[in-house]
Amino acid sequence: MINFGNQFSPMTIKVKRIYEPYSADDGYRILVDRLWPRGMKKEDARIDKWLKEIAPSTALRKWFNHEPDKWEQFRQEYHDELKTSVALDELLADLKEHETVTFLFSSKEEKINHAVVLKQFVADHSQS
Repeated sequence: MINFGNQFSPMTIKVKRIYEPYSADDGYRILVDRLWPRGMKKEDARIDKWLKEIAPSTALRKWFNHEPDKWEQFRQEYHDELKTSVALDELLADLKEHETVTFLFSSKEEKINHAVVLKQFVADHSQS
């Protein structure tokens, strides 16, 4: 459960590669990449929203380059970016409206990517 102010909302946030098959269990699907996924046709993506502004800055994304030894520093720097993101309020509003939300990403790295960080950030900060 994620707490939004005084309102308690049962919610599931999932993280999934956009190249994986669509499932009705995905709920509201938000693409959280700054760049459109390579080789993916827009009509095949089955997304409800593309919130590219919530993705890491281009400079941070290029620096990280999914290198495992940079993971901890990437997580901290992305957290810092999220704290001042103009898209965070929009994302939180979307989360309040849907029981299940799936953050979609294109990286081949399923465990060390920004969508994983975003999910944890939202879970940590929506309860405060």
